[in-house]
Amino acid sequence: MTGQNGFGLAPEAQLSGILLIDKPESFTSFDVVAKVRGIARTRKVGHGGTLDPMATGVLPLFLGGATKACDILPDQTKAYEAWFRLGQTTDTQDRTGRVLTESPVSCTAAQVEEALSRFTGDFLQLPPMYSAIWVQGRRLYDLAREGVEVERDPRPVTVHELRLLEVREAENLYKIYVACSKGTYVRTICHDVGQALGCGAVLTGLRRVISSGYRVEDAITIQQAQQLADEGALEQKVLPVETAFAAYPAVSFSAKNAKMFQNGVRIALAKAGCDGISGDFRVLDPDGQFLGIGYGERDELRIRKLFVR
Repeated sequence: MTGQNGFGLAPEAQLSGILLIDKPESFTSFDVVAKVRGIARTRKVGHGGTLDPMATGVLPLFLGGATKACDILPDQTKAYEAWFRLGQTTDTQDRTGRVLTESPVSCTAAQVEEALSRFTGDFLQLPPMYSAIWVQGRRLYDLAREGVEVERDPRPVTVHELRLLEVREAENLYKIYVACSKGTYVRTICHDVGQALGCGAVLTGLRRVISSGYRVEDAITIQQAQQLADEGALEQKVLPVETAFAAYPAVSFSAKNAKMFQNGVRIALAKAGCDGISGDFRVLDPDGQFLGIGYGERDELRIRKLFVR
Protein backbone atom coordinates (compact mmCIF):
# COMPACT_ATOMS: atom_id res chain seq x y z
CA MET A 1 0.00 0.00 0.00
CA THR A 2 1.28 3.46 -0.89
CA GLY A 3 1.47 5.99 1.95
CA GLN A 4 0.34 9.60 1.75
CA ASN A 5 3.85 10.76 0.92
CA GLY A 6 3.83 8.95 -2.44
CA PHE A 7 6.94 6.90 -1.69
CA GLY A 8 5.27 3.82 -0.23
CA LEU A 9 6.19 4.84 3.30
CA ALA A 10 3.59 5.55 5.95
CA PRO A 11 3.74 9.19 7.13
CA GLU A 12 4.52 8.17 10.71
CA ALA A 13 7.62 6.31 9.47
CA GLN A 14 9.15 9.33 7.74
CA LEU A 15 12.58 10.38 8.90
CA SER A 16 12.88 13.69 10.72
CA GLY A 17 16.16 15.29 11.65
CA ILE A 18 19.48 16.34 10.11
CA LEU A 19 21.49 14.22 7.69
CA LEU A 20 25.03 15.35 6.89
CA ILE A 21 26.00 14.67 3.29
CA ASP A 22 29.48 15.08 1.81
CA LYS A 23 28.49 16.73 -1.46
CA PRO A 24 30.38 15.41 -4.48
CA GLU A 25 31.83 17.64 -7.18
CA SER A 26 29.58 18.49 -10.18
CA PHE A 27 26.41 18.11 -8.09
CA THR A 28 24.36 21.19 -7.22
CA SER A 29 22.94 21.40 -3.70
CA PHE A 30 19.49 20.84 -5.21
CA ASP A 31 20.76 17.70 -6.98
CA VAL A 32 21.71 16.34 -3.57
CA VAL A 33 18.32 17.30 -2.13
CA ALA A 34 16.58 15.48 -4.99
CA LYS A 35 18.71 12.37 -4.46
CA VAL A 36 18.06 12.28 -0.73
CA ARG A 37 14.33 12.78 -1.23
CA GLY A 38 14.32 9.47 -3.05
CA ILE A 39 16.73 7.73 -0.68
CA ALA A 40 14.93 8.85 2.50
CA ARG A 41 11.51 8.58 0.84
CA THR A 42 10.33 11.96 1.98
CA ARG A 43 9.38 15.06 0.01
CA LYS A 44 10.33 17.44 2.81
CA VAL A 45 14.08 18.04 2.48
CA GLY A 46 15.85 21.36 2.91
CA HIS A 47 19.53 22.24 3.05
CA GLY A 48 21.70 24.43 5.23
CA GLY A 49 23.64 26.52 2.72
CA THR A 50 24.20 26.27 -1.03
CA LEU A 51 27.45 24.89 -2.43
CA ASP A 52 28.58 25.56 -6.01
CA PRO A 53 28.73 22.48 -8.28
CA MET A 54 32.55 22.66 -8.26
CA ALA A 55 32.65 22.54 -4.45
CA THR A 56 32.58 19.48 -2.22
CA GLY A 57 32.03 19.08 1.50
CA VAL A 58 29.48 19.09 4.27
CA LEU A 59 25.90 19.88 3.30
CA PRO A 60 23.46 19.60 6.23
CA LEU A 61 20.09 18.32 5.00
CA PHE A 62 16.95 18.87 7.05
CA LEU A 63 14.40 16.09 6.76
CA GLY A 64 10.70 16.11 7.60
CA GLY A 65 9.75 18.41 10.45
CA ALA A 66 13.37 19.51 10.82
CA THR A 67 12.97 21.71 7.71
CA LYS A 68 11.43 24.29 10.04
CA ALA A 69 14.92 24.91 11.44
CA CYS A 70 16.42 26.11 8.14
CA ASP A 71 15.48 29.77 8.55
CA ILE A 72 16.43 30.14 12.23
CA LEU A 73 19.79 28.37 12.46
CA PRO A 74 21.80 30.15 15.16
CA ASP A 75 25.24 29.28 13.78
CA GLN A 76 25.63 30.51 10.21
CA THR A 77 29.43 30.31 10.16
CA LYS A 78 30.97 28.34 7.30
CA ALA A 79 34.55 27.13 7.03
CA TYR A 80 36.36 26.07 3.87
CA GLU A 81 39.64 24.74 2.60
CA ALA A 82 40.33 26.31 -0.78
CA TRP A 83 43.01 26.20 -3.45
CA PHE A 84 43.68 29.15 -5.76
CA ARG A 85 46.13 29.76 -8.58
CA LEU A 86 47.82 33.09 -9.23
CA GLY A 87 48.33 34.50 -12.72
CA GLN A 88 44.87 34.11 -14.23
CA THR A 89 41.34 35.50 -14.03
CA THR A 90 38.08 34.02 -15.33
CA ASP A 91 34.54 35.31 -15.70
CA THR A 92 33.35 32.98 -12.90
CA GLN A 93 36.36 33.66 -10.64
CA ASP A 94 37.07 29.90 -10.60
CA ARG A 95 38.59 27.26 -12.90
CA THR A 96 35.24 26.49 -14.56
CA GLY A 97 35.00 29.88 -16.26
CA ARG A 98 36.21 31.53 -19.45
CA VAL A 99 39.75 32.84 -19.13
CA LEU A 100 39.85 36.64 -19.20
CA THR A 101 43.48 37.44 -18.42
CA GLU A 102 46.79 35.67 -17.92
CA SER A 103 49.70 37.43 -16.24
CA PRO A 104 53.21 36.61 -15.07
CA VAL A 105 53.58 35.97 -11.33
CA SER A 106 56.50 37.46 -9.45
CA CYS A 107 55.23 37.61 -5.87
CA THR A 108 56.50 35.44 -3.02
CA ALA A 109 54.58 33.33 -0.53
CA ALA A 110 55.22 36.03 2.08
CA GLN A 111 53.57 38.61 -0.16
CA VAL A 112 50.59 36.31 -0.69
CA GLU A 113 50.25 35.89 3.07
CA GLU A 114 50.37 39.67 3.54
CA ALA A 115 47.66 40.15 0.91
CA LEU A 116 45.46 37.55 2.61
CA SER A 117 45.71 39.48 5.88
CA ARG A 118 43.81 42.36 4.28
CA PHE A 119 40.69 40.23 3.95
CA THR A 120 39.86 39.43 7.57
CA GLY A 121 37.28 41.03 9.83
CA ASP A 122 34.21 42.93 8.63
CA PHE A 123 34.27 44.42 5.14
CA LEU A 124 32.15 44.95 2.04
CA GLN A 125 32.40 42.34 -0.71
CA LEU A 126 31.16 42.81 -4.27
CA PRO A 127 29.24 39.63 -5.17
CA PRO A 128 30.29 37.98 -8.44
CA MET A 129 28.05 37.99 -11.50
CA TYR A 130 28.02 34.19 -11.39
CA SER A 131 26.02 33.97 -8.17
CA ALA A 132 22.47 33.09 -7.14
CA ILE A 133 21.62 36.60 -5.93
CA TRP A 134 18.37 38.05 -7.26
CA VAL A 135 18.58 41.37 -9.10
CA GLN A 136 15.49 42.87 -10.76
CA GLY A 137 13.67 39.54 -10.57
CA ARG A 138 16.46 37.43 -12.10
CA ARG A 139 19.39 35.42 -10.83
CA LEU A 140 22.75 37.03 -11.50
CA TYR A 141 24.15 33.83 -13.02
CA ASP A 142 21.32 33.77 -15.59
CA LEU A 143 22.21 37.31 -16.65
CA ALA A 144 25.92 36.42 -16.72
CA ARG A 145 25.28 33.46 -19.03
CA GLU A 146 23.57 35.86 -21.42
CA GLY A 147 26.64 38.10 -21.37
CA VAL A 148 24.87 40.79 -19.35
CA GLU A 149 26.67 42.48 -16.47
CA VAL A 150 24.65 44.60 -14.06
CA GLU A 151 25.63 46.89 -11.24
CA ARG A 152 25.78 45.14 -7.86
CA ASP A 153 25.90 46.61 -4.41
CA PRO A 154 28.74 45.47 -2.13
CA ARG A 155 27.46 43.38 0.76
CA PRO A 156 28.76 43.24 4.33
CA VAL A 157 30.60 40.00 5.14
CA THR A 158 32.76 38.79 8.00
CA VAL A 159 35.88 36.66 7.68
CA HIS A 160 36.63 35.28 11.13
CA GLU A 161 39.82 33.47 10.14
CA LEU A 162 41.92 33.35 6.98
CA ARG A 163 45.24 31.54 6.96
CA LEU A 164 47.64 29.95 4.54
CA LEU A 165 47.80 26.16 4.79
CA GLU A 166 50.03 25.06 1.93
CA VAL A 167 52.22 26.60 -0.77
CA ARG A 168 53.24 25.22 -4.15
CA GLU A 169 55.16 28.27 -5.30
CA ALA A 170 56.50 26.66 -8.48
CA GLU A 171 52.91 26.05 -9.61
CA ASN A 172 51.57 29.37 -8.23
CA LEU A 173 49.14 27.32 -6.14
CA TYR A 174 48.08 28.23 -2.59
CA LYS A 175 45.78 26.48 -0.12
CA ILE A 176 43.91 28.51 2.49
CA TYR A 177 41.53 27.99 5.38
CA VAL A 178 38.61 30.42 5.54
CA ALA A 179 36.01 30.72 8.33
CA CYS A 180 33.40 33.25 7.33
CA SER A 181 29.83 34.46 7.65
CA LYS A 182 26.93 33.28 5.55
CA GLY A 183 26.92 34.94 2.12
CA THR A 184 30.70 35.27 1.82
CA TYR A 185 32.13 34.21 -1.56
CA VAL A 186 35.46 32.44 -1.13
CA ARG A 187 36.18 32.64 -4.87
CA THR A 188 35.75 36.40 -4.66
CA ILE A 189 38.25 36.54 -1.79
CA CYS A 190 40.73 34.65 -4.00
CA HIS A 191 39.96 36.93 -6.94
CA ASP A 192 40.44 40.03 -4.81
CA VAL A 193 43.72 38.71 -3.40
CA GLY A 194 44.92 38.22 -6.98
CA GLN A 195 43.89 41.77 -7.83
CA ALA A 196 45.74 43.08 -4.78
CA LEU A 197 48.88 41.24 -5.95
CA GLY A 198 48.50 42.58 -9.49
CA CYS A 199 48.48 39.20 -11.24
CA GLY A 200 44.96 37.85 -10.78
CA ALA A 201 43.83 34.60 -9.20
CA VAL A 202 41.23 31.89 -9.72
CA LEU A 203 39.73 29.38 -7.29
CA THR A 204 40.77 25.86 -8.31
CA GLY A 205 39.29 23.78 -5.49
CA LEU A 206 36.83 24.31 -2.65
CA ARG A 207 35.81 22.01 0.20
CA ARG A 208 33.44 23.07 2.97
CA VAL A 209 34.63 21.58 6.22
CA ILE A 210 32.16 23.23 8.64
CA SER A 211 28.57 24.38 8.13
CA SER A 212 26.26 25.56 10.92
CA GLY A 213 28.43 23.78 13.49
CA TYR A 214 28.52 20.45 11.60
CA ARG A 215 31.83 19.02 10.37
CA VAL A 216 32.65 17.23 7.15
CA GLU A 217 34.24 14.28 8.97
CA ASP A 218 30.77 13.44 10.32
CA ALA A 219 29.16 13.51 6.86
CA ILE A 220 28.44 10.52 4.62
CA THR A 221 28.41 10.23 0.84
CA ILE A 222 25.25 9.85 -1.22
CA GLN A 223 26.30 6.26 -1.98
CA GLN A 224 26.68 5.51 1.73
CA ALA A 225 23.26 7.03 2.41
CA GLN A 226 21.72 4.80 -0.27
CA GLN A 227 23.41 1.71 1.16
CA LEU A 228 22.21 2.52 4.67
CA ALA A 229 18.68 3.08 3.38
CA ASP A 230 18.75 -0.28 1.56
CA GLU A 231 19.76 -1.88 4.88
CA GLY A 232 17.04 0.00 6.77
CA ALA A 233 19.71 1.77 8.82
CA LEU A 234 19.70 5.34 7.48
CA GLU A 235 18.01 6.56 10.65
CA GLN A 236 21.24 5.83 12.54
CA LYS A 237 22.87 8.76 10.70
CA VAL A 238 20.00 11.21 11.20
CA LEU A 239 20.76 13.69 13.98
CA PRO A 240 18.04 15.19 16.18
CA VAL A 241 17.04 18.69 15.05
CA GLU A 242 17.86 19.89 18.57
CA THR A 243 21.58 19.53 17.75
CA ALA A 244 21.30 22.59 15.50
CA PHE A 245 20.49 24.65 18.61
CA ALA A 246 23.04 23.13 20.98
CA ALA A 247 24.52 26.58 21.66
CA TYR A 248 21.25 27.76 23.22
CA PRO A 249 20.54 27.23 26.92
CA ALA A 250 17.90 24.61 27.72
CA VAL A 251 14.92 25.06 30.05
CA SER A 252 12.88 22.09 31.31
CA PHE A 253 9.17 22.81 31.63
CA SER A 254 6.61 21.16 33.85
CA ALA A 255 4.04 19.01 32.09
CA LYS A 256 1.47 21.80 32.40
CA ASN A 257 3.76 24.49 31.00
CA ALA A 258 4.97 22.18 28.24
CA LYS A 259 1.40 21.64 27.10
CA MET A 260 0.67 25.37 27.25
CA PHE A 261 3.81 26.09 25.21
CA GLN A 262 2.78 23.55 22.55
CA ASN A 263 -0.69 25.10 22.40
CA GLY A 264 0.69 28.60 21.97
CA VAL A 265 -0.59 29.84 25.32
CA ARG A 266 1.35 32.79 26.70
CA ILE A 267 3.15 32.05 29.95
CA ALA A 268 4.85 34.46 32.33
CA LEU A 269 8.61 34.01 32.11
CA ALA A 270 8.90 33.75 35.88
CA LYS A 271 6.30 30.94 36.01
CA ALA A 272 8.08 29.11 33.21
CA GLY A 273 11.39 29.30 35.06
CA CYS A 274 13.21 31.19 32.31
CA ASP A 275 13.02 34.81 33.42
CA GLY A 276 16.81 35.00 33.88
CA ILE A 277 17.62 33.93 30.32
CA SER A 278 18.19 36.45 27.55
CA GLY A 279 17.74 35.62 23.88
CA ASP A 280 16.48 32.34 22.45
CA PHE A 281 16.49 29.07 24.39
CA ARG A 282 15.55 25.43 23.95
CA VAL A 283 12.32 24.28 25.57
CA LEU A 284 12.20 20.70 26.91
CA ASP A 285 9.33 18.75 28.43
CA PRO A 286 9.73 16.91 31.80
CA ASP A 287 11.12 13.86 29.97
CA GLY A 288 13.77 15.93 28.19
CA GLN A 289 12.03 15.88 24.82
CA PHE A 290 12.83 18.92 22.66
CA LEU A 291 9.70 20.93 21.96
CA GLY A 292 10.97 24.05 20.26
CA ILE A 293 12.67 27.42 20.57
CA GLY A 294 11.30 30.08 22.90
CA TYR A 295 12.22 33.65 23.77
CA GLY A 296 11.03 36.30 26.17
CA GLU A 297 9.15 39.46 25.32
CA ARG A 298 7.52 41.82 27.83
CA ASP A 299 8.00 39.26 30.60
CA GLU A 300 6.11 36.63 28.62
CA LEU A 301 7.28 33.46 26.90
CA ARG A 302 6.91 33.53 23.11
CA ILE A 303 7.41 30.77 20.53
CA ARG A 304 10.20 31.25 18.02
CA LYS A 305 9.55 27.88 16.43
CA LEU A 306 7.65 24.80 17.53
CA PHE A 307 8.99 21.38 16.54
CA VAL A 308 6.61 19.07 18.43
CA ARG A 309 2.86 19.24 18.74
